[in-house]
Amino acid sequence: MLDGPPLARWLAAAFGLTLLLAALRPSAAYFGLTGSEPLTVLPLTLEPEAAAQAHYKACDRLKLERKQRRMCRRDPGVAETLLEAVSMSALECQFQFRFERWNCTLEGRYRASLLKRGFKETAFLYAISSAGLTHALAKACSAGRMERCTCDEAPDLENREAWQWGGCGDNLKYSSKFVKEFLGRRSSKDLRARVDFHNNLVGVKVIKAGVETTCKCHGVSGSCTVRTCWRQLAPFHEVGKHLKHKYETALKVGSTTNEAAGEAGAISPPRGRVSGAGGGDPLPRTPELVHLDDSPSFCLAGRFSPGTAGRRCHREKNCESICCGRGHNTQSRVVTRPCQCQVRWCCYVECRQCTQREEVYTCKG
Repeated sequence: MLDGPPLARWLAAAFGLTLLLAALRPSAAYFGLTGSEPLTVLPLTLEPEAAAQAHYKACDRLKLERKQRRMCRRDPGVAETLLEAVSMSALECQFQFRFERWNCTLEGRYRASLLKRGFKETAFLYAISSAGLTHALAKACSAGRMERCTCDEAPDLENREAWQWGGCGDNLKYSSKFVKEFLGRRSSKDLRARVDFHNNLVGVKVIKAGVETTCKCHGVSGSCTVRTCWRQLAPFHEVGKHLKHKYETALKVGSTTNEAAGEAGAISPPRGRVSGAGGGDPLPRTPELVHLDDSPSFCLAGRFSPGTAGRRCHREKNCESICCGRGHNTQSRVVTRPCQCQVRWCCYVECRQCTQREEVYTCKG
């Protein structure tokens, strides 16, 4: 069993299990994720006894705590949804940080080292992971892939009497309750655990803030005699963008030794707060992400990232920043791409193949 709080152990194990699956779908990291990407990890046609055994084994592979493993085994749809959530979260993290020095590198020792520290990047990982789990569970309920939940039941919508509740809403009520229980409660004494729990809740709150009511009219000649309405989660890519903005405005709190940045000493709490050593609460009440340590530069290879040497960059956008002032190499190559595409009657697209020369820029070592 890995050391650390419940989510850190789950993230360390689950990210490792799903990185290969993510690598098999590299294009997903460059397009907006919707949260509906399927990730089948269990056989589709099994005898009941064999299906139960496969489900239990899937839960065991996730290296969960005893309570989490019990929750996983309780519903055959949970293990698949957990893996789907981590895969979706990892891909969205890589998409959001594709132009940054830290590009959400989660392989091996980098992942383990990062999860042990209180960086802004760690805060984002906790938030995007809890958001991904909340999103995936709510969608799994409405899709009928879970035994213990179904569509969202009649919510307290305004003017309820004028609407007929219908459709199949995403079950956010069940998923948010499950996630809070699955990830555990915060410790009142351990500041790091409380920071992690706070960032978990930020991810869940972003999901809740993006819920929209979708309605469809029914009636003669286009009239809206009856409206069928249901609640729907925002696409997960929108959640990722929102959390990336929160990452950029994250607050530093508490008191710790900043080993990663090469500095030691107290970190001042936000104005109006006192340090935890004096009996006060260094963790502010805020909807923003919070972190304890200043992040390393991620320029050179180290415990937290492989560095930026050899990374591809965009000359006009981010080469100066990503390459950390070391400069970049320029390579010219010839590429062939579809071009001048036209839709032909009835049902196909016809394209020409165009050849052009392009320049590729990579950071010097």
